[in-house]
Amino acid sequence: MVWVPLRTTRTDRRALLLSPSTRRTTMSLEWLLDWSWSLDGLRDFIATCIQSFRDCDATALAAVACLLVLFIWYCYQVGREQPRASYPTVNALMQGAQANGVQNGYVYCHSPDCVRCAHHDGLNQKLYHNLQEYAKRYSWSGMGRIHKGIREQGRYLNSRPSIQKPEVFFLPDLPTVPYFSRDAQKHDVELLERNFQTILCEFETLYKAFSNCSLPQGWKMNSTPSGEWFTFYLVNQGMCVPRNCRRCPRTYRLLGSLRTCIANNVFGNACISVLSPGTVIAEHYGPTNIRIRCHLGLKTPSNCELVVGGEPQCWAEGRCLLFDDSFLHTAFHEGPPEEGPRVVFMVDLWHPNVAAAERQALDFIFAPGR
Repeated sequence: MVWVPLRTTRTDRRALLLSPSTRRTTMSLEWLLDWSWSLDGLRDFIATCIQSFRDCDATALAAVACLLVLFIWYCYQVGREQPRASYPTVNALMQGAQANGVQNGYVYCHSPDCVRCAHHDGLNQKLYHNLQEYAKRYSWSGMGRIHKGIREQGRYLNSRPSIQKPEVFFLPDLPTVPYFSRDAQKHDVELLERNFQTILCEFETLYKAFSNCSLPQGWKMNSTPSGEWFTFYLVNQGMCVPRNCRRCPRTYRLLGSLRTCIANNVFGNACISVLSPGTVIAEHYGPTNIRIRCHLGLKTPSNCELVVGGEPQCWAEGRCLLFDDSFLHTAFHEGPPEEGPRVVFMVDLWHPNVAAAERQALDFIFAPGR
């Protein structure tokens, strides 16, 4: 075997004799020189492009300008066709209704996120997926009734008698009565009644704003066949309304003391509800039978009634009225104008026959935004 010596230049031999740190310094300098040359080349390229653009004739410039205008027009059209929010604010509804000559701003909600108003195509599959996810994280123990309800939801809702027909979710094997006794949720009923004056005072402070404008901030106007129905939500479909809660701090803290308040799923609400004289709320069903709705009377003029499942009841100031709003129900205020509005504090409580494990699972399955 013959060994052939490699040819090396004087520069290479000198580089091999240098220390590693010296070699790194030399390489860095060479790299900087190469980079400066690349910058010079980039500058020359840009200068050449600018000069070429200046040398273009008027026809080429006109073509470029037309293409730029077409691009801007296309971007504008795409932006204009983007989907907008499903429903405007209450103040926007009021302005639009007045502009169109519609009295009282009676506009229905069309939001796909609203559990009260949205259509629920494919809801059963979604609920079953949520139940499976819950069971994987926790347990299937105690989920038999919920599983049965989700599996046969369509049959339950379609075969229900017209007097009780929840629009979203029916939990089987719960007692079905239009009204509940005060003992059904005794602790929370007594707590609300003890704080009657506190809630009433905060309402009266809020209601003073109605003398300044037609619909003060934080209030919502609901659709009715006649009259006016206003609500002021502290919790709306499981979501706290921070600005409203800051205006009713003691009432909001009271909600945290209730043992059976539904606060973590879309079926939970807490609000002040006001009916003006001459108002009728159309008959309707609530979304589910897993809750009972509690009305604490704040102001109860004469000739005001709540009718649930064909049975009428009257509110009383400082007293709670419990009912199942999955039954067909309506309310009206036919008292004289001088007696003022009917006002109740409304809060959704768990149905007393829904077990603790079921409540936890339902909070997970129907969590807001899920």
